[in-house]
Amino acid sequence: MKPISIRLCGFGGQGVVLSAVILGTAAVTKRGLYAVQTQSYGSEARGGQCQAELIISDQPINSPMVEKKDLLIALSQSALDRYLPSLRKGGTLIIDPQLVKDTRGCQERIIPVPATETAVHLGNRISANMVVLGFIQQSTGFLTKEDLVAVIKELTPPRFLDLNLQAVDEGIKLAQGVTVEV
Repeated sequence: MKPISIRLCGFGGQGVVLSAVILGTAAVTKRGLYAVQTQSYGSEARGGQCQAELIISDQPINSPMVEKKDLLIALSQSALDRYLPSLRKGGTLIIDPQLVKDTRGCQERIIPVPATETAVHLGNRISANMVVLGFIQQSTGFLTKEDLVAVIKELTPPRFLDLNLQAVDEGIKLAQGVTVEV
């Protein structure tokens, strides 16, 4: 497999970094792949901009930095505005349409995933990141659902486990018939 570079971005409190950690951990511990994950936060812990980058490969990764990303997942308008230039030509942009309204300037494939709306219907908007993870798992196929669920069980608080697993299932449903080439 060729290296996959992913940037997840949004604001603090959306679980952006946790999502990248879960994807990277599943790739390494369940699939035997290599992964490198980095992250950065704005000046505020919750509510400020944050982003996480993830590179996954079947070969050792020599650098934690890739200039252009294959997949950009934007969970806020300000994050999209800042990080859209990092999406490679031919890459895919996944947005939460409730939080990202303006995609002008994006010439690449845009896939709206109503993660926040779906999470609210499940009872707590905090699980929107899990909806996104389910969508990524199903649409890319580089992880199995079982691998993703096993790592979510390891890395998320028990009190949110049922909600998180429901959110993953809803993300998988949203991805039916959608293929994201990474």
